[in-house]
Amino acid sequence: MDEPTSVRRIWESLGLPGIVDVHTHFMPKNVMDKVWQYFDAAGPLVGRPWPITYRSDEQARLDTLRAFGVRAFTSLLYPHKPDMAAWLNQWAARFAADTPDCLSTATFYPEPGAAEYVKAAIAGGTRVFKVHVQVGGFDPTDALLDDVWGMLADAGIPIVIHCGSGPQPGNHTGPDPVRAVLRCHPRLRLIVAHMGMPEYTEFLDLAEDYDVALDTTMAFTGFAEETMPFPAAEYPRLRALGDRILWGSDFPNIPYGYLDAMTALTRLPGVDDAWLRAVFHHNGAALFGLN
Repeated sequence: MDEPTSVRRIWESLGLPGIVDVHTHFMPKNVMDKVWQYFDAAGPLVGRPWPITYRSDEQARLDTLRAFGVRAFTSLLYPHKPDMAAWLNQWAARFAADTPDCLSTATFYPEPGAAEYVKAAIAGGTRVFKVHVQVGGFDPTDALLDDVWGMLADAGIPIVIHCGSGPQPGNHTGPDPVRAVLRCHPRLRLIVAHMGMPEYTEFLDLAEDYDVALDTTMAFTGFAEETMPFPAAEYPRLRALGDRILWGSDFPNIPYGYLDAMTALTRLPGVDDAWLRAVFHHNGAALFGLN
């Protein structure tokens, strides 16, 4: 059985209309090429061999997601230095306009003018933002982001934030800076990428204390469990927080198959079909107001 058929069998068996994937990457080709080169070199933020399973051209990648039955996805992109975010946002807006099943995505960086281009992105219909604390190397509490966080809290737009210390820690990763931001902006709708690995427990705490969700990206897979296993003691809390867990894949930048990641979720201790339906589809559909 081919992979698309096997993927569809999972969600069809749950009675779902498809999948909502909150963590997929589409970027300008020159940027994506550089990201892949970094993974190929197993750079310091990667730290281990990391083959790109779905390395293909943009249209082929879109065709693959649609063959899997992904009915909504994101074009998560992020700057690693100043003067990148605004033009990345322009590219992402065009991409979303040409790709109706892609949720319009934007990003930001602590720099003068960030509030202005974030305001423009909100006005332009952005549905989700992405920030990467590890790659960006910035402190989420930077004063240059105060107005940005405030606008996003007021707008209620979700932000996928890579803030955990996996696969390698950064100068500002971990739960403490994020908790400091939430103390100032408690209405922020953060989606903690990768379940916050490896600080799973601390980010589950945040999900209980604030309007914070977590995406499953890479978590629970054999690849992640080798070095950053999810603590067995937290499975009851994971199940109880089922309305705060969102399916994310990291497609195309994953070193295993999409099917492998979905199957890993179906095998989690104690999860039932209702939990899987919420994670694979219902939570994301509710968050983004999908029909």
